[in-house]
Amino acid sequence: MSLISEPLFFVVWLFAIVVVLTIHEFSHALAATLLGDPTAKAAGRLTLNPLSHISWLGFFMLLLVGFGWGNPVPFNPYNLRFPRFGPAIVALAGPLSNLILAAIFIFSFRWIFPDLHPLFLINAGSANLPAELNLLAIFLSLATFLNLTLAIFNLIPIPPLDGSKILFSVLSDARFFSIKEILERQGSMILIGIIILDNFLNTNIFGRLIFAVIGAVYKLVG
Repeated sequence: MSLISEPLFFVVWLFAIVVVLTIHEFSHALAATLLGDPTAKAAGRLTLNPLSHISWLGFFMLLLVGFGWGNPVPFNPYNLRFPRFGPAIVALAGPLSNLILAAIFIFSFRWIFPDLHPLFLINAGSANLPAELNLLAIFLSLATFLNLTLAIFNLIPIPPLDGSKILFSVLSDARFFSIKEILERQGSMILIGIIILDNFLNTNIFGRLIFAVIGAVYKLVG
């Protein structure tokens, strides 16, 4: 099914992206605030207002290719209660919120629509879909997929993704300083280069990784 060819489905897709990105970035801001850093709150990021969290480039990446990012939440690691692992906790809060939200959507879907699979839109072609789909079912299915995708993609350990902060908290500064410095300075270009190369060579590395995990979830929930 092409969401763009179905205006109502396309609107639901847009709404799902906004909800998922907003919760993800708000969770970063909340974690940083709870750990003692007021930077995110002072920057107006401790809010559920989507306009405070949307990165338009990341938004359109999610819209077009299925994975992307929000506007990074600023925080000062020196204000956090745990200087070494504080940044990792703040970083993990985003993907963790997506996994929790995905679980809520899955159980809600199974309760409201017991005859459909929570990720039915991923495997079903347009010819196999019910004639009249409930928009709530479409939203829950799309939002589940997006939450899982955003969580998995952001755990990749390349800056500016959340996985890099988790990796840096684990690595020793003395032994891996040069690697961390290169990744911090060139991470964005490395990530964009990998994405472009992945698409140019049609290797679909990110897609395979994301769908492998989603496939496991698909089997897990029946």
